[in-house]
Amino acid sequence: MKDSKHISRTRAQESSAAIEKMYITMRHLFNRGFYKPMGVSGDTLREALLALRPEIYGNIGEEKVELNGLLYVIERLPVGIEECRFINLTSDEGYSKSHFQAIVPPKRRRNCYRIDEEQMNVEITRGRSDIYDILTHLTFIFIESHKIRNRVLLDDAGEVSRDWFKLEQAVSENKKLTLVEKEKAISHASNILGRTFEDVLEIYDAFGSVTAPDRFLHVIFWLGKLAIEEVVDNNKRTITFSPILRERLGHHIHGEIWATNIKEVLKENQLLDRPIHVISANMHSVMNSIFATPALKTKFKDKSDFFIYEELSKSGSYDVRNQVEDIALKYGMISLPDTSGTNIDVQIFDTAKIDWTKTSFPKATIGDKKPVIIVMDYAFGEQAYETIDELLKPYKKETLLNVESVSIMGKAGILEGGKGDIMIPNAHINEGTADNYFFHNELSAEMFEGNDIAVFAGPMVTVLGTSLQNRDLLKFFHESTWGIIGLEMEGSYYQKAIQSASKIRKSVPLDIKVRYAYYASDNPLETGSTLASGGLGTTGVKPTYLITIKILEQIFNVK
Repeated sequence: MKDSKHISRTRAQESSAAIEKMYITMRHLFNRGFYKPMGVSGDTLREALLALRPEIYGNIGEEKVELNGLLYVIERLPVGIEECRFINLTSDEGYSKSHFQAIVPPKRRRNCYRIDEEQMNVEITRGRSDIYDILTHLTFIFIESHKIRNRVLLDDAGEVSRDWFKLEQAVSENKKLTLVEKEKAISHASNILGRTFEDVLEIYDAFGSVTAPDRFLHVIFWLGKLAIEEVVDNNKRTITFSPILRERLGHHIHGEIWATNIKEVLKENQLLDRPIHVISANMHSVMNSIFATPALKTKFKDKSDFFIYEELSKSGSYDVRNQVEDIALKYGMISLPDTSGTNIDVQIFDTAKIDWTKTSFPKATIGDKKPVIIVMDYAFGEQAYETIDELLKPYKKETLLNVESVSIMGKAGILEGGKGDIMIPNAHINEGTADNYFFHNELSAEMFEGNDIAVFAGPMVTVLGTSLQNRDLLKFFHESTWGIIGLEMEGSYYQKAIQSASKIRKSVPLDIKVRYAYYASDNPLETGSTLASGGLGTTGVKPTYLITIKILEQIFNVK
């Protein structure tokens, strides 16, 4: 008889199981309609997140409060959500037609409405990925809020520490604190958070704004206050999903409206029968790559193209940006701000109206049919499938679109290299299921060499959310025979829609070309280089425009 072998799971396997558990639990809670994050119904979600310990949430498993992770999350949630006991996730249900003012988080395009002192409504119009994103973030801040409660609540009757009492006094002042008052409050807050005075001082201003410079204290106080009330008064925070959201989710309602709007504009401008190239990018890089340098050459004399692109990317450069946009609109650009709820704006470029001598591509050879370029803003996770799937469908069921190419210029995490480097994938692998989409990429690593930017080629993994990644799992993907070079959230969804439209549904040409290129926003395997460590600044400008220009050179047949 053989000895039974003791089988133990690796950290990567444990992490993979935790992600799957979170994914299944979130879908179950959504179908149920409501849950209490810090009650019994939220146990599984909390346990899975603590087992996973994603890189972006830093010290989530320790007693001290995680500050960088908290900042990352707060920037993606509506202002005031920390005060609300009731968070209601809704579809687009008409609140934009009410007196309620839309609150849009700085780093996530979603409309939120403060209904009353206790309730925040968050509109979900970008699919399941949006729900996974917000539920993960809320689970994180609620876990952190109970760390605060553990440090300040002295007994079950509700007696609190002196530090908490002093913090409450500082927050109730409702005025900008003087330097002395601020430093006193930081001293008390650092004790409450289990962090040093210096830790808190360094991150304090990042939470603030012109109207609320001391918001850091406000966030900490309200997170702690609601956590204390959950324990002392049993007033549990509750997350609900509206019946309309549960009814609509997964049915491409917003994506269909979005795609129909685009096709109607193409028809109005007699562009439906022309060759079409779809580019998923931001709303400035294609326009600027075509028109910016000639338009601004007198203003920025003897400066390089990339210097001009950096100037255009600066937050205060409204005048020069408007100057370029005016020229683009004069030469065939149609701007379509989103009205469908997808939060994906669109630009359409009619190349027949472009005066190529006034562009950065004077040698463009576009042939007699004069292609049309549709530039769509970034989709979010599963929303990529919904939007491209709808866009590639025939117009009114009988007019097939002649889509010659789909190009994706995106931001992604890199597993070898650093911020600003470029990744060229040859396959997308779905995290969890290992569904894989292999394709011929019209872009290659060699095309980007000689620009002082490192370039990596290989498979990439499409993840459920950046906030679910942990080092052990990513290390496995990178170092095993998968050979993953980076992680992003939309690739496999785009490719699934393109393959089904071209190879099965035959609504677009079978030989449709695809181009994928990503620039690195972070390296989650490096301490201090995760998304929570801050933005790219101007580091992302050169790779963004380099990728955009290579895509346009192929569309314009520039040799």
